[in-house]
Amino acid sequence: MRTLVDIPDHQVASLKTICASKKLSRAEVIRQALAAFIETNKAAPGQAFGLWGAGKDDGLAYQKRVRAEW
Repeated sequence: MRTLVDIPDHQVASLKTICASKKLSRAEVIRQALAAFIETNKAAPGQAFGLWGAGKDDGLAYQKRVRAEW
C-alpha cells in the first residue's frame, strides 16, 4: 500500500541519518518503525474491554448463563 504522510523536516533529517548508518532505504526504515509500533501497541487478548474483557465468560458459557434466565 502506498500512503502520503507529512513528516516534519527535523524528523526527515534524523531519518536520513538513520538510513545512511544502517544502509537501508527510507521506506524500509519506516516499515520497520511501523512494525515495531504495532507490536508494542497491540492489545493482548485479556486487555479487551466490554463483554468479552478479562474475567468474563467465554461465548458458550455466557450463552448458557443468559438462556438459563429465560
